[in-house]
Amino acid sequence: MRILMLSTYFRPESATNAILMTLLGEELTRQGHEVVVITGMPHYDQNRIWPAYRGKLWTREQIGSMRVHRVYLYVPSKKTSFWGRLLNYLSFNLTSGIAGLLIGRFDAILAPSPPLTNGITAWALSRIKGVPFIYNVQDIYPDVAVRLGVLKNRTAIRFFEWMERFVYRKAAAVSVISDCFKANLLRKGVPEQKVEVIPNFIDQSFVRPLPRQNAFRTEHGLEDKFVALFAGNVGLSQGLETLLEAALCLQNLPDLRILIVGDGASKEALVNRAKTMGLHNVIFLPLQPYERVPELYSAADVGLIPLRKGLTEDSVPSKLFTIMGVGRPVIAGVDPESDTHRVIQRAGCGLCIPPEDAKALASALQALYENRPLADEMGRAGRDYVVQHFTCHEVARRYGALFERVQSQRSAH
Repeated sequence: MRILMLSTYFRPESATNAILMTLLGEELTRQGHEVVVITGMPHYDQNRIWPAYRGKLWTREQIGSMRVHRVYLYVPSKKTSFWGRLLNYLSFNLTSGIAGLLIGRFDAILAPSPPLTNGITAWALSRIKGVPFIYNVQDIYPDVAVRLGVLKNRTAIRFFEWMERFVYRKAAAVSVISDCFKANLLRKGVPEQKVEVIPNFIDQSFVRPLPRQNAFRTEHGLEDKFVALFAGNVGLSQGLETLLEAALCLQNLPDLRILIVGDGASKEALVNRAKTMGLHNVIFLPLQPYERVPELYSAADVGLIPLRKGLTEDSVPSKLFTIMGVGRPVIAGVDPESDTHRVIQRAGCGLCIPPEDAKALASALQALYENRPLADEMGRAGRDYVVQHFTCHEVARRYGALFERVQSQRSAH
């Protein structure tokens, strides 16, 4: 089957969606499918189009067995700008839609979100080309944006809610990454037979346990430290202020360091706040190259997943699987009814605490600091669990079966 993957982000970018979709595409080709990709010019890491791609409307390149078409999109100077982000989405939808019309035949479309608008482009191409499209929900919009206060205008909220319902209705199938996501869609009236739960995954040969004492620790003077790591988007949904408050509570542990690695809309304010608080046990580092991910996570003694209250049902952080994949324990600030909480409990790979509770986070960190054998046991359990349940090979097989199903259903009609 020839599959069109319509994704705003793709490798060599380090955005989670870029990595997931690249790995999925590669595995689908290994399983006998042909995958052609339409994506944006690389821009996520630098918040501007990379120099090699500037001034171009459309480029073609080969990544493994995949033909990749990169199209121009507008990149706002500020990620927090609502109108800038909307223009970013719409420009990609326009250029990717044109590219989709011109690249020839394909049998089905996979459109991962965010943004929600990619579903509109996928629907338009599916109508014109006469093929089904699968909409993949990585984050539920506009729910997340509304809860974070990013989207406040009532008219805009109603418009995006209408768009969400439209995309779900027109998709041949909607793949979601957790049971909580499925429950959300069912409450919105999406037919159960249309919703398929297919989780995210890791590349187990790449994301693997490495020595704790490695080059990354040496470079940053962490050889004799107990390191608690947060790596990822330093944005609004993470509630990273909780990490600073916990660090303040743990200054009596002189060899503990909370390491915050990444960039995002909230980083500057967070760095300034840490300075104001006089914290000497918090270290900020920029986003690291994807190739260093196993080394970075393995350098930690514990991985942190903080989220704001009420958001954990609408988000299953991919970093959970990365932390588990390198064999490190997890401390997650999540709601008890969330899928993240359930995975950690089933795997026995860490501790769950209430979201935005700095004292609970400090207590959990101190517990693992004082009981290193327990931390190591949790790390091993996490690695075993993720290899059993969340591999790219199995996820790609399930997507392949879903493509076959929606195509056969369309042929029957």
